[in-house]
Amino acid sequence: KMVNFLSKEESNLSNEFLKKGYLIKKIKDDKSLDFIKKLFLKIIKKKKEFKYLKDNEIFDQTHKYIKKNDLNDFRLNVINELNNNKFFRKNYFQCSKFLLDLIVGNELVMQKKINLSIQLPNDSSSLLDVHADVWSGDSPYEAVMWMPLVDCFKTKSMYILPFSKYKKYENNLFSKRIKNSQNLFDKIKKDVHWLDVKFGEILIFNQCLPHGNIVNKTKETRWSMNCRFKSVYSPYADKKIGEFFEPISLKSISRSAIKYSFPKIK
Repeated sequence: KMVNFLSKEESNLSNEFLKKGYLIKKIKDDKSLDFIKKLFLKIIKKKKEFKYLKDNEIFDQTHKYIKKNDLNDFRLNVINELNNNKFFRKNYFQCSKFLLDLIVGNELVMQKKINLSIQLPNDSSSLLDVHADVWSGDSPYEAVMWMPLVDCFKTKSMYILPFSKYKKYENNLFSKRIKNSQNLFDKIKKDVHWLDVKFGEILIFNQCLPHGNIVNKTKETRWSMNCRFKSVYSPYADKKIGEFFEPISLKSISRSAIKYSFPKIK
C-alpha cells in the first residue's frame, strides 16, 4: 500500500482527481484573476468595435461584433499581445498554484505560450474533435489548466471521458470499427461529462483522457485559455524543456544541485 502523508482535504482532492481525471475549483487569488481580465479588456478595447462597450457585454456577446471570417486573426492578435505581457503567465499560474502544487508538484515547468480559444455560437471552425493529447506526442505527466472568461456550460463548454468510464473503453478505443473521430465520439458520448465551469473557476484535467468540444449551440460566445504544466523532473515526450516548456518554480536545492560538480581527485 502506498504511504500517504497528505491531509484529509488534500487526500480528498487527490482522490477526486484520480476518480474523475479533473477538478473544477474556485480561484483563490482574486488579484491575479482581476489582472488577467483587465488585461484582456485593455487589449480588446483597442479594436473599434469594442471600444465603447460595457465590460460585461464584450465576452459573451463577441459574436455580435466579430465576423466568423475575422475571428482567427482577431484571436491571434489578442493572444500575441497577452503573451507579450511579462506578467500574464505569472498571474495565470498564480490562479491555479494551489491546485497545481497538489496535483502536479511544486517544482514545475510551464508552457511558454498560453493558448486562447474563442468559440462563437453555431461556428464549426474552431472545434477540437475528440482526442487525448498523449496520442499526438504529449507526456502523460502533463496536466492542462483550463480557465474561462465566461460561464461555460453544455455545448459552450468542453467534455471529457472521466477515469471512472475510461477503463471500459481503453482496450478498444482504436478498434478497426473506429474509422474517424466522429465514430469515436459516438462510441463514448453517453459516458462523457460536460463540464460546468464558471468565470472565477479553473479546470485542471488529465490530458490522457479523451476530450474535446462540439458546435456551440448556445447564444453566447465562449472565451477560454489553456496551458500545460508538469513536474520539472518528470519524463518528457515530444515537447521538451527549453523548447515548449520552461521552469517556473525551481527550489533552492535544485538550483544549487544543477550547478554542482564533484571534486576532482588528484
